[in-house]
Amino acid sequence: MKKNINNTLLLILSLLILSIFSAYFIEYGLGHKPCKLCLYQRYPYFLSVSLILSILLTKKYIKVSLLFLSIISLTGSVIAFYHFGIEQGFFNESLVCEVKNLDQNLSKEDLLKQLGESTISCKNVTFQVFGLSLATINTIFSFALFGIFLKLFRNYEINK
Repeated sequence: MKKNINNTLLLILSLLILSIFSAYFIEYGLGHKPCKLCLYQRYPYFLSVSLILSILLTKKYIKVSLLFLSIISLTGSVIAFYHFGIEQGFFNESLVCEVKNLDQNLSKEDLLKQLGESTISCKNVTFQVFGLSLATINTIFSFALFGIFLKLFRNYEINK
């Protein structure tokens, strides 16, 4: 694997890990509870970290992994954009934001307990960086990652 791809992946890996730690710090350290979409936006980051580590450690299936990374990042940007749209009022909050547990084995007590708990609305922005919500930042970052991974995928044979 070429050194520039390796360095790019290491930089992206570092940014992804920093993003994940920042999300947990904001949640647990600063006390800003995430909504369901905030939690869902973390999954593409975890998948990306796993795939990048796989590329860096095994040096196998690099091209197909880069394609998966671009798809994962595009999916992450779509989720983040949807969340941004809810925050801005472009989209209505869906069941994704409201439903807590669809398990049909809930007792009456469990159901009453869930109804009594306050749900975090996906449209409320509780934390901002430079006036931007985390969903906005995530939309931009994930879409940028999509472009980077797609370019690495398309140029992989050239850089080999």
